[in-house]
Order: sequence, then C-alpha cells, then structure tokens
Amino acid sequence: MRAVIAPEPGGFDALVLIDRPDPEAGPGELVIDMTATAVNRADLLQRQGHYAPPPGTSDVLGLECSGTIGSLGADVSDWAVGDEVCALLAGGGYAEKVLVPAGHVMPVPDGIDLVSAAALPEVTCTVWSNVFMVASLRPEETLLVHGGAGGIGTMAIQLAHALGARVITTAGSAEKLDVCRSLGADITIDYRQQDFLEEVRAATDGHGADVILDNMGASYLDRNLDALATEGRLVIIGMQGGAKGELDIAKLLSKRAAVISTGLRARPAAEKAAICAAVVEHVWPLVAEGSVKPIVHAWLPLDMVADAHRMMDEGSHIGKIVLTS
Repeated sequence: MRAVIAPEPGGFDALVLIDRPDPEAGPGELVIDMTATAVNRADLLQRQGHYAPPPGTSDVLGLECSGTIGSLGADVSDWAVGDEVCALLAGGGYAEKVLVPAGHVMPVPDGIDLVSAAALPEVTCTVWSNVFMVASLRPEETLLVHGGAGGIGTMAIQLAHALGARVITTAGSAEKLDVCRSLGADITIDYRQQDFLEEVRAATDGHGADVILDNMGASYLDRNLDALATEGRLVIIGMQGGAKGELDIAKLLSKRAAVISTGLRARPAAEKAAICAAVVEHVWPLVAEGSVKPIVHAWLPLDMVADAHRMMDEGSHIGKIVLTS
C-alpha cells in the first residue's frame, strides 16, 4: 500500500509517500480500505517533530479516515467486509489501508457520502467529548468558540446551536465570520479587529461564557478566565498561542470556575471507544437530519499531501481539508 510518513522533522517536503506492507487485522481489529482521510493540525505538528505518535502507534500520519472494511480480525462481530465506515485513529490515516481497533469504527451517517465522512471523526469526537461530555454544555448556556472557521470550530458551532446553546465565536476575516453565522453562531467577533473579552461581556450583559473551547492555550489563558461566567468551564484543546502561561488562581476561585485540558489521541482504547459510541448515539442523528454537516474546504489526492499541509498552515481554509486515495 502507499502511505505518507515524515521520516525526519521538517517542512512540507518532509512528507514522503512510500510503499508499506498491507496491514493484517489481529483480534479485535479490522482493516479499512481507505477512501479518504483528513488533515488535522496535529499532523502538521507531527511532521515538524513536535507531536510524536503514542507508543506502539503507526508512524504514518492521519487521525481519521473513511472507507470500506477490507478484512476482519478475530472476535469482530459487529462489522462485515464491505461495510462503509469512518474511524477515529491514533495514526495511520494517510495510507491506502488502515488498521483500526473495532471500537473506534463508526458507520457513515445517513445522507453523507463516503468521501465527506472522512471529515467527521476527529472533529465530532473532539467536540462531543470536550464540550458536552466533560464541560457539560447545557441548552441556553453560552459557548465561546475560538477559531470558529476551522474544522473543530465549525463543528462546535453547529452542535451547540443544534442542542439549544447560544454561540459566540471568533474568526479572522469577514468571510469566515459569515460562514460561522450561517452555521448557527449568534455573535461573531473578528479577533484581528476586536477584543473578544469586551465583546463577550457586552453580548452577555457581563455574565460571560459558560463554556469556552480554546485552541490557543497560554496567550489566551488570562483573558479566557476573565471571559468566563461564574461556574464557567474553560476547555483547552490546543497550544497555538504557547504552552506555558500564568494561572490566576484567585480569579479562578472567585468564579468557582474550572480549567480543563484534554487530549484525544493518546487516550486508552476503551475511552476512545466510549466516545465513538456516544458520537454515534448523539451526533449521527443530527447529521442524518441535516442539522449538522461536515464542512470541507478542499479535496486533494493523497500525493498532494504537501499542498494540503501548506493550505492548512496558511490558515485561509474554512472547515476541513480532505485527502482522497
């Protein structure tokens, strides 16, 4: 099979398309004949040498895929060869065949084509596990989403809106803000021109955001605390603004607030299987009815993976960038 690795850390030319032996499914595993995969920021970090795969995980890049089941290992009874599926991966998605634990495989939602389904696993599992399972966003609460036009952001806006929350989001251009509004954002903030803290306070009459989904980390930490409501929950899922910041514990105590930071890739297999099951139960019906949809900016063939990484790095994309086999 063809697969993409980054044998040495580096720029876009560090990505190498190689031939690898086809994977064989062991007990509790299956092999997916890949139709499509999607690019995530974690892939860029891995290429640069900043985010190594978890121990025992494939060095092939890619955290999600869609395709048809090609073979089954022992003890796999819920799937059949030929089933159309998508999957959450710890690695291996940038390849023509992908080895996956059976519990991390999900059916393609009704009404979604097999290629577009590749854009769903990582964002739905990330948003559902963080915003709803951990931070317990409730109807009529306010969610602040930083980076609302990206893959995670476009999904967070849609899910929160569909489930009755009020959504505030930041983005960096008028075009991106327009897309956010079309997906259900109630208040949009141009972070290049406006202070998100002032805008959140004004939009909520000083109450603040009940939940904040943040991809920036250190650079936004103090202002995120200021933007939180009493008993608010700040969920940090990225470090684009740095890894180390100063936490004002007195401010946190005064608001009885929580700062939560969770990763998905290195979680135990059973935890990821539980998240996948929750997504199928709670998110897939919303996708099937059209309330939530994958937002795809571009489709590129696997051998144009460097162009896909460059596109994400430039930051002009809206939603996901998909690679096809």
